[in-house]
Amino acid sequence: MKTPNLFTIYKTIENQEKMQLNKVKTIRTVELFAGVGGFRLGLEKVQSEKKNFNIVWSNQWEPSTKVQHASDIYCARFGYENHSNEDIATVNTDHIPEHDLLVGGFPCQDYSVASTLKNANGIVGKKGVLWWQIYRILEEKKENSPKYLMLENVDRLLKSPATQRGRDFALMLSSLNSLGYAVEWRVIDASVYGMPQRRKRIFIMGYKKDTYHYNLIKNNTNEVIFNKEGIFAKAFPIHEIESKNIIVKELNSDLVDITQNFNKETPKENAFLESGYMIDGMYHTCKITPNYEGVNKILKDILEDESAVPKEFYIDEEDLKKWEYQKGGKSFERTNKTTGHVYTYSEGSMSFPDSLDKPARTIITGEGGASASRFKHVVCVNGRYRRLTPVELERANMFPDNHTAGVSDTKRAFLMGNALVVGIVERLGKVLLNESEIL
Repeated sequence: MKTPNLFTIYKTIENQEKMQLNKVKTIRTVELFAGVGGFRLGLEKVQSEKKNFNIVWSNQWEPSTKVQHASDIYCARFGYENHSNEDIATVNTDHIPEHDLLVGGFPCQDYSVASTLKNANGIVGKKGVLWWQIYRILEEKKENSPKYLMLENVDRLLKSPATQRGRDFALMLSSLNSLGYAVEWRVIDASVYGMPQRRKRIFIMGYKKDTYHYNLIKNNTNEVIFNKEGIFAKAFPIHEIESKNIIVKELNSDLVDITQNFNKETPKENAFLESGYMIDGMYHTCKITPNYEGVNKILKDILEDESAVPKEFYIDEEDLKKWEYQKGGKSFERTNKTTGHVYTYSEGSMSFPDSLDKPARTIITGEGGASASRFKHVVCVNGRYRRLTPVELERANMFPDNHTAGVSDTKRAFLMGNALVVGIVERLGKVLLNESEIL
């Protein structure tokens, strides 16, 4: 019997690997406003032998700085291939590859639209507002637009602007409805589901018409969607709600009319509550109570060993008085620069130092730097007061240690203040991946 040569053996192994690879179902994913890759990290954590999320293209652009720190870190961790570091408004949609899922944490801005312009087709979104870039991509992709959307924003999106609460979110829902998407949303506090930071954000899932999840919403009652079958119901369980507590309303399809008139009669009332869904121009929304019985991570769990903490993070006794003042209650007079009106500004005292037995407070972009601040974290370990290190801030967002290494500590804190809690994306991705009908 003739012994096969090494080339034949290697070729056989290569063919077997290709056959195995072909069995893997891949969800082609585009990550917009990628930051340092929070969505990507969460989705890649739930890969399986039969299914995975594959980032086929990503975009990160920071307009206010010459050095693109977030994009540089993204490329250092994930590579330069298929990554775009340019203003998304200048990117031709044809240059974005076809994909099944679009993800992104877009900025919270004023989403108002202009009236239809002469010689222009349809509505013109407010210039510079990045939501309309998502809309542009979906609209221009037409039948090749992604089947699924996973988006994140600050929870005040549901209440903005203050003069027409809910108007901006209504514009989003109505524009997605016009493109043939159903939408689910939920405001999630990461700490309520066992994660190490009290970070409250709205997550939005979109399902294109005729997909499994679109039909699931269409063919079930609102009680079933909220309590059992919706993606959020599966990923983030709640105590059962009754139909009588669900608000159901029709959504205007005229974006200009929404801009000008939405919630004008009751501007202080919330049109949208922390949980809901929209399909065929009707939205259903309600208050919910989380139902979580798992392990809870606290600030103590994410601290580095003290031997690894650089000395510059410790606060000396003289500076400690400045921190105590910032954290304490106080009131003083202020003058409105426009009207000249004099008023008393007051703020209550904060816990000082931060409790090690609770999750971290919300990480903000100004968390870095040694100067005393009301909003930065201070912990006391072995009788010594100190700020949180970049690694601890990464852990609060469930990022790998030193994911943001390579830039200054202050910039690392800024990047984590702009990031999301990876665990939330991981749980949503797991449900999406397990629904076998999505591909």
